[in-house]
Amino acid sequence: MQQSSYVHGASDKPLIGSTIGSYFDAACARFGARDALVVVHQNVRLSFLELKARVDALACSLLRLGLTPGDRIGIWSQNNLEWALTQFATAKAGLVMVNINPAYRRAELEYALNKAGCRAVILAPEFKTSNYLEMIGDLAPELAHAAVGSLKAVRLPALEYVIRMGTAQTPGMLNFDELLGNPSAAEIEALEMLGERLQFDDAINIQFTSGTTGAPKGATLSHHNILNNGYFVGEAMRLTENDRLCIPVPLYHCFGMVLGNMACLTHGTTMVYPAEGFDPLATLRTVAAERCTGLHGVPTMFIAMLDHPDFASHDLSTLRTGIMAGSPCPVEVMKRVVSQMNMREVTIAYGMTETSPVSFQSSTDDPCGKTRIDGGSDPSPCGSQDRRRQRPDRGAGTARRTPDARLFGDAGLLGR
Repeated sequence: MQQSSYVHGASDKPLIGSTIGSYFDAACARFGARDALVVVHQNVRLSFLELKARVDALACSLLRLGLTPGDRIGIWSQNNLEWALTQFATAKAGLVMVNINPAYRRAELEYALNKAGCRAVILAPEFKTSNYLEMIGDLAPELAHAAVGSLKAVRLPALEYVIRMGTAQTPGMLNFDELLGNPSAAEIEALEMLGERLQFDDAINIQFTSGTTGAPKGATLSHHNILNNGYFVGEAMRLTENDRLCIPVPLYHCFGMVLGNMACLTHGTTMVYPAEGFDPLATLRTVAAERCTGLHGVPTMFIAMLDHPDFASHDLSTLRTGIMAGSPCPVEVMKRVVSQMNMREVTIAYGMTETSPVSFQSSTDDPCGKTRIDGGSDPSPCGSQDRRRQRPDRGAGTARRTPDARLFGDAGLLGR
């Protein structure tokens, strides 16, 4: 016999019923001159108003290229300013941003661009051992002789625009910085009018899952999905405009772009990127120098920082909260994070890409060793999500034939 238990995410906070662009504009107006984004490795520090100016410029430029709401635009890059600008600008323009894993190789890039039907892609020249320009050139050799915006590649039939970061010029490609010029008053007015037509349940983001049972699956998420998930994650962490969140986790992943960027946007919290990719020493230095109050990471990241030879030389006294997630969180590691990193209000989150991503999150006052977000206990559902947990009666050795949990609510993906 099969039994079910049911838990409902009750909250006195209503769901946000606006688009990301609308919410972004309101947040920038509200928090104005406060720090919005710090990118340490690029020596960038932007207030909310400065961030809005760059986001609006990029959104207007993307529309000027002829991209229209609903079009897909890929982003293939490590953590940087350009990634954040793209996330908010595509949302304002109604474009569907497609997250492409920086570790992808040629075949995976080809699959992602074609599966999503990207009309444009923004990419870094390279990252670590990957030469992105070389790989896109191999897939689209037609770039070498194509006029900008007129690419017709046999292997990438939907792709028209390739936008590269950096100052060097590459045949057939636009430069990202060229899209940050001041828009005209008419373009700003058109962007505002477009924003009024967009709906919060429009698709705005495609994130590819790991594909452990085959090719990666593209989970299509809406403004409503990721804006509300980021908001309730921030609420669970008790974020405010006085917090500064260090985000060493990758932005292409929901951990970085939702639990990081969206949680910060919805609370006026400063986003702080310590490096292009995770570096334990750079993260420790950034937390100390920027007086960060929050820090995200997977367990191995925290272990790498705790075990770094220079750990003790960094002042982490401003830390208070953060999220440990991505894999099982050992109790002993949690205890070290609390005692040695001062993260007395660290939380654990559980979810999946298809649920935008967090479904359950521990509270800031849960004691270490008492909270398990692995299906073995009942931490708080995130926002207004519901969970029905299947508990089939079975004898020893009987295979589980039903899912552990079925999730319902505002965070569910639009489709694949």
